[in-house]
Amino acid sequence: MADMINANDIRTKYLRDGMLPTIFCNGCGHGNAIDYTFWAIEELGIDTKDIALASGIGCSSRIPGYVNADGLHTTHGRAIAFATGTKAANPDLNVIVFTGDGDCTGIGGNHFIHAARRNIDMTVILLNNFIYGMTGGQLAPTAPMGSIATTAPYGNIEQAFNISELAAALGAAYVARWPVFYPYQPIKSIKEGLSTEGFALIELMSPCPTAYGRRNKLGKIDVLWNWYEDNTILIEDYKKIMTYGTDDEKVAVMDKLQIGVFQQESKKGFFEEYWKMVEMLMERDDAKHKEVSK
Repeated sequence: MADMINANDIRTKYLRDGMLPTIFCNGCGHGNAIDYTFWAIEELGIDTKDIALASGIGCSSRIPGYVNADGLHTTHGRAIAFATGTKAANPDLNVIVFTGDGDCTGIGGNHFIHAARRNIDMTVILLNNFIYGMTGGQLAPTAPMGSIATTAPYGNIEQAFNISELAAALGAAYVARWPVFYPYQPIKSIKEGLSTEGFALIELMSPCPTAYGRRNKLGKIDVLWNWYEDNTILIEDYKKIMTYGTDDEKVAVMDKLQIGVFQQESKKGFFEEYWKMVEMLMERDDAKHKEVSK
């Protein structure tokens, strides 16, 4: 990282001129996610010319427009599909996807599942605010039980989509989840995701005071941000309590969202195997051509 770089240097270097202010509401955590991503890129020394961004539809999907790097603002739920094509066309690019919980786990869920299963080399930064914040306040697949939304006025009765655990089960090389009020852990995880060969998911829990907090009587910014502090627990602490804790201790943490690094593996990505196959077939065809030419 450059000596004595500060927040103003980061803003000047990475934000696109003429795009500010952002659309984000007061108290929204998405600005933190942008900041953490910039610091991760800076600390890794990645040139923005070697970065390609992709996003779908939603508040978080507006992020590539603010970043001084090449990006694709695509259709709803299709960011990962576009990112896969980008990586196939130029394997040397660091492909970063910004997506929301609705964009990624709702309409884009199938793309997400198969990109993780195939271990496609990309870094997905999923900003989870439990709601469709931009498009009407509908219930998102990740919303906790009892959440109020325009499509759940009497409270959510569906089990929440635990996207990080699913990604780990599918074989993604790197999976982590952090609230955005932690600065250092998200930066470290984004750096690890960018440095990982294969599919990396960094789920950032981002407060939405306007669409989610207001409807769920958590509208005051400090109250909403404190909700994440009260309802999350480190994976290591959760496992320790569930193994050695008393029944009361287990009940107290059972419904809390686990945070931390879920999976970190060294494994081959899809495109490494793909290009090996291409080379093998080309060598085979060359050998056949030489045989025919004799």
